Formats: sequence, C-alpha cells, structure tokens
Amino acid sequence: MYSEKFQKSIKAVEEARERNIAYEPARMTAKQKEDLLAAYHPDYKQDEFEELKIGPNKGEKVPRELAAMLQAHSRISAESVDLSKPDYDVDVLIIGGGGAGASAAIEANEAGADVMIVTKLRIGDANTMMAEGGIQAADKPNDSPAIHFVDAFGGGHFAAKRELLSKLVCDAPEAIRWLESLGVEFDKTPDGTMVTTHGGGTSRKRMHAAKDYSGAEIMRTLRDEVLNRRIPVVDFTAAIELILDENGNAAGAVLMNMETKDLLVAKAKTVVIATGGAGRMHYQGFPTSNHYGATADGLVLGYRAGAKLLYADTLQYHPTGAAYPEQIFGALVTEKVRSLGAKLVNRNGEVFMHPLETRDVAAASIIRECGDRGNGVDTGNGEGVWLDTPMIEKIGGEGTIERRIPAMMRMFEKYGIDIRKEPILVYPTLHYQNGGLDITPDGMTTNVRNLFVAGEAVGGIHGRNRLMGNSLLDIIVFGRSAGRSAAAESRSAAVGKLTLDHVATFEKEISDAGISTDMVSPKLLPNYTGKANI
Repeated sequence: MYSEKFQKSIKAVEEARERNIAYEPARMTAKQKEDLLAAYHPDYKQDEFEELKIGPNKGEKVPRELAAMLQAHSRISAESVDLSKPDYDVDVLIIGGGGAGASAAIEANEAGADVMIVTKLRIGDANTMMAEGGIQAADKPNDSPAIHFVDAFGGGHFAAKRELLSKLVCDAPEAIRWLESLGVEFDKTPDGTMVTTHGGGTSRKRMHAAKDYSGAEIMRTLRDEVLNRRIPVVDFTAAIELILDENGNAAGAVLMNMETKDLLVAKAKTVVIATGGAGRMHYQGFPTSNHYGATADGLVLGYRAGAKLLYADTLQYHPTGAAYPEQIFGALVTEKVRSLGAKLVNRNGEVFMHPLETRDVAAASIIRECGDRGNGVDTGNGEGVWLDTPMIEKIGGEGTIERRIPAMMRMFEKYGIDIRKEPILVYPTLHYQNGGLDITPDGMTTNVRNLFVAGEAVGGIHGRNRLMGNSLLDIIVFGRSAGRSAAAESRSAAVGKLTLDHVATFEKEISDAGISTDMVSPKLLPNYTGKANI
C-alpha cells in the first residue's frame, strides 16, 4: 500500500511507539499558543481576507471567497417575482434540513405552529450527519455547566458572547435527556451509565457519543421525529432570497426548485435560517470535511436582508483531516481518535504536541511541522503527519478501535489500511464556520425582526474557536430555542405587504460602491466542473 519512503517513516513511528505512549508532552503556554496561531493558523493570513464595501458589516474583513458571495448580485430582481399569490403560507418557515432545522421544526410543531422545512438537498443532508466524535454536556457528578463554560470560553479565546455560551452549557444536560427520549442510542456501560470521554481543551470527560457516528445517529432520530409528526418537508428546493414585509420584518422566502429552476414564494410569520456551514467554499484552497451543500447560503441571505455578521473572519480547520489516500482527502478523522490515546507524530516518529490541545492550536502545530520544520510526510498530494492509531489498542486493549470508532476503521479499511496496525496520515481540513449571523439568546437576529438563526449559521456561540462536541450541542440547544421562539413570535406577528425592496437597495449599494462582479449568490452548490454555476 505504501511506498518505500512511507515504509521508512512508518518504521520510525513503530520503533518509537512504546516510548511515545509513555511520553506526555507539555501543554503550550498562552504566549506560545498566541505566537503559534499568529504565525501559522489560516485565520491570521491577512492577505487572504477582504474588506467589505457594503452591507451591515461594511469595513470589516472576511475571507475573500465569502466577500465575493456577500457582495454578489441576487439570483432574482426585485420586480421578477410575483409575491401576491404565495405558493406556501405558514407560521414558521425553516430553511435547512439538518440537525438545527429539524430541532427547530420539532419544537415549533410541539408549540402548535404551522411549520414547514425547505432544504436544497434532502432532509438530513447536512454537516450534522458528518459529525463523528460526540456531544458535550456537563451531567456527571464531578462536572458542572460552570466548568463547561470556562473550558469553552477559554478555548474560544474569550470571545464568545457570554449570554449565548451560558445558554449552551446550561441547557446541555436537558439536550442530552431530550435526545435520549427521542431514541438516540448513546454509548452506555452495562449498568446504563453514559460513557463520556475527553475532547481537546476539556477539563472533564463530558463527551457523549454513539460510537463514532454520533451525528448520524442524532440526525436519524431527529429526521424520524420530523417525519413521524408529518411536518411538511420540501426537498431539493433552495431558498435564494428572503422576503421582508413593508415594516422590514422577515416574512418568508423566494424558493427555487433545484431541478427545474422554477421559482416559488413561501410566506411566513417568522423565518428560521438553519443552513449550516461553508466548507464547500474551500477557503484558501483547503479541502473540507463538510457535506456537499455547505456553501454559506444563510450568511448571504441574512446579510442581504440587513442582518449583521459576527466573527465571519474566523473558521475552524480541523487538525485531522485525511491526507492519504487521495480518495478521502479532507475527510474527517474524528478527534475521538486522539481522546482514545492516539498521538500525532512527525515523519521521524517524534511527538510534537500535546494530543488534546484545542483544534486551532493543533492545526497550526501540524502546519508548522509540515512547513518550517520540514518534518511532514510527502503524500504525493501535499504533506501530512502521522496519527498513530495502533496506540489505541496498546492502551485500551485489542478490540478497542472496532468497539469505539468502527466507522473510522471501515473508512480506511476500504483502501487497504488497517488502522489497528498502521498509523494514518492527516492534515488540517476546513471543518466549521465559527462566525455567522449575530443573534440574541432567543435566536432572533439582532437587527431583523422575526428572523431567527440556529446551528452553524450563528456567530458568537463559540467565540473564535470551537471545542469538540459543542457543535452537535449548539444545533440542539439553539435549534430547539429558535423553534420555540419563532412559534411564540408567530402567534402575535402581523405580516405586512410582502416586498423584495431590499434586493433592489442592495443592488444599488453594489453599484454605488463601484463593485464590478458577474457573480450571483447564494452559491447553492460547489462547482468542480469548471463550468458556470447553477
């Protein structure tokens, strides 16, 4: 399977394995982390960012690829759509069919609202499905939401909105109970106790998991609940523009059938954006662990309607994306692999960082090891470092990998790699959108009434870096909250005359700012063909 050069490096890893298992590298000081991130983390490469010339965040910098979408033309003109005869008329319109959208729909339905989900792919085609490692909740006797808060606040560089992070950690134990009541099969000991593990940056074992397909198990359960409740789901239909009423409140969306390109109008008393992340934007040319539809649509829709962004300049590059073989380049290698005992080692078999540093620090450390230090392994398609997975069996005993991370074992097994016996090559992959639309604790955007946001499209929950397991948590906590709040708001919402005037206003801003572009947004799907986007 491996070249002679690979085999030589693997031999060095094998020879150092027993020594490395016993070796506990020191954690970095705050100053060391600060210097490392400034020198090597992609978020700090100033020439990869562009200052916005228009919109609510004018003057702020965002990734170049995102700036192009935020300042692009709408797919429609303000005059091209007849809003007088809506195709759908509901209390709560939810845009996005992942974990956040499904959670919002379930709670809105439970509150008695007439709710509908619209999603550009199928319900469940989302980053939720791709999540592997687990979901955090401080529900053990030696833990508390306060300790969870401290871990997450520090891990996010003390930048999280305190009121959002407080809600996240305080609602976490109930989120686990709710998921379990719906049927999520979390890992448990024979006496029924939840199995919990560490993640990077955690001071307590609070990671609840379903093997290493936690997101898929959660999404399976939420999707079943949505369908069992007979909540309408409009698949393969994208929201391409928000509709406001004459008072500037969110009042629906213009939809586009992804196959026929027919336009539809959905009127609603409240709208929930749950469109997920942006990995398929491939910022700075990075590969991604994200699903096919993760193209920052919600940020574009909200921004054009006047909603502010928060921390849109910060992304999470998961430190361990598959670097080899090429067929799974960028695929997620869950952090749970490291929490079970595997350590990152360079081509010489040397451990070069503490295995459970926060994700941004770990990613920057790998980039440095492959770059300036020259200790990476040439894969023929870039470089990587070894994640020494056989350590797990040495520490936990034979069968640990198959029992605890079976999906990971199967993913590599397809390509002739037995991770129980051989280390695997990894390199950072674009994983999570730390920034997003700015919301209040009830989920409503700070400056567009009746527009709610949940999940990865939210900014501020995690600050400038997210800890493992807090994303599956936030889609539940803030998805449920947005659903309840949107349903409650819909009971008293008086929808005025529907309008797309904001589209015309934004188009004038583009012209006045002298922006010359032939791009349209939202992007909807990535383009790997070289042909024009849909």
